[in-house]
Amino acid sequence: MNRIATKFAALKSQNRKALIPFITAGDPNPEVTVLLMHQLVQSGADIIELGVPFSDPMADGPTIQRSSERALKHHVSLHDVLHMVSEFRKTDSTTPVVLMGYANPVEALGYAAFAAKAKDCGVDGILIVDYPPEESAEWVQCLEQQEIDAIFLLSPTTPQARIEQVAKMARGYVYYVSLKGVTGASHLDLQDVSAMLAQLRQYIALPIGVGFGIRDGATAKAVAGLADAVVVGSRIIEEIEKSPEAELLGNVGNLIGTLRKAIDEN
Repeated sequence: MNRIATKFAALKSQNRKALIPFITAGDPNPEVTVLLMHQLVQSGADIIELGVPFSDPMADGPTIQRSSERALKHHVSLHDVLHMVSEFRKTDSTTPVVLMGYANPVEALGYAAFAAKAKDCGVDGILIVDYPPEESAEWVQCLEQQEIDAIFLLSPTTPQARIEQVAKMARGYVYYVSLKGVTGASHLDLQDVSAMLAQLRQYIALPIGVGFGIRDGATAKAVAGLADAVVVGSRIIEEIEKSPEAELLGNVGNLIGTLRKAIDEN
């Protein structure tokens, strides 16, 4: 089993749910990213989603857009992000790392070249927001050749045919976007999430993580009661955004610790 499967198996044996924080590589500056990744793990993260900065992030709300803008001011590229994962792997060989981003940088490098570089750096999964499953057979094959999991998104408006397609192609886990909107939105309806997860599990055997709209311990606990993993992004980016540099790691660590404690209360 790879790191993602190993992590979910270990959590299941302990009757626990995964906490998956998202940060943007290079935000607020490239020097802090690897330190921040280690802080996330130390404070209770199970899997790290590392965002590849992009100039036109269509699925991301203003908070995560600003994080990309801050990273891009430092000229953080896909190659820089892969280097950060390599640095992280020097002292952490067990925590799964999933890259999350958009197609353009991958297309520029090429599927096979990107997959090979990602494998060499210690990446475990990749989620490309604008690769629809119907057009991703070659992409998934390239990742499988490197033993990297292809992560896919599903949403409240995903049609039945696409759910079935994702069920066949996805590896590692499936990311269910709980809201109709962009990252950082609110108005999470837990009854809707529960109903949709029940529907998805008729087709999907993989763990399902839920993200978008999770902003505090109470919501994280509630979602953990329904899903296999809780994904938190915008709330963490907000903490990064407002924290003085000297307090950044501590503030983010405290937030992750609060979420971890709430999730484990289930």
